[in-house]
Amino acid sequence: MEEKNKNTEEGIKKEYLKKKPVSVEAHQIPTLSMTDGVLIPNKKNKHIVTSWRITFYGAIILLACLCLFVTKTNSKGVTTHPYWEIFKFTIQGAPTTFQVTIFAIIGAVIIGTATGLGSVSKNKIVNGICGIYVELIRGIPLLVQLMFLYFALGSIIHLEGIVAAIIAFSICFGAYMGEIIRAGIQSIPKGQIEAAKALGLTKSQVFWYVTLPQTIKVVLPAIGNEFISMLKDSSLVSVLALSDILKRGREYISRTFMSLETMLIVALIYLIFTLILSKLVGMMEERLHKNG
Repeated sequence: MEEKNKNTEEGIKKEYLKKKPVSVEAHQIPTLSMTDGVLIPNKKNKHIVTSWRITFYGAIILLACLCLFVTKTNSKGVTTHPYWEIFKFTIQGAPTTFQVTIFAIIGAVIIGTATGLGSVSKNKIVNGICGIYVELIRGIPLLVQLMFLYFALGSIIHLEGIVAAIIAFSICFGAYMGEIIRAGIQSIPKGQIEAAKALGLTKSQVFWYVTLPQTIKVVLPAIGNEFISMLKDSSLVSVLALSDILKRGREYISRTFMSLETMLIVALIYLIFTLILSKLVGMMEERLHKNG
């Protein structure tokens, strides 16, 4: 009888253990960070730093070797450096690329900040407008926005190509930055805000001295990746006939039919620029965390 009861108890325990949910501590759950930008170098992550150095210096060495040592002799016996000629021609589009990127970054930060603050606002109208803006812009490809703003609205409001590109990039990336800033603000523990209010700080003082400094630290890596993505996506402005790096490369191809050589130089130029920007963002992030 006792053995029967023991067997029954063991069976009940086994069934309970099968149905019992397994609890996992929060710190044991691995998290994955996904981005379409270049990895931002961090001194603590030796793998990323090493990979960045190998990629950056490898691109520099490859570009230098192609421009200096690769020659081509034409039918008349004249020796030329084709890659050097391609580089000199395509690099002339760099000012346009950086002009669009820098002004679009400023516009996107302004729009993104306003959108992020509006998304956490208690005003339902402001909150709703910001939500509609984010969902609308994120649902339309950037290339479509560029062409709509320049060609479709161009018949109503005349915009220069460079102005249309800056506005389109600012509006598009402003929506993404708005979501980043919203998430950063909401990541601040409410206990800190309540403690600051209990000390007698006003809402504006809580925002400037408690919420904003911590939000910047949280969102800086994500915003840095958005800057890098913006630099790469600036190649889309070639559809507006702007002479950026890609447009200059396409012009050179139409003249010489050297597609492989030209696109290789264009790719290396973009790679070097994005790697430099990622390093600058990483340095800024490290300094911000160091200074507190």
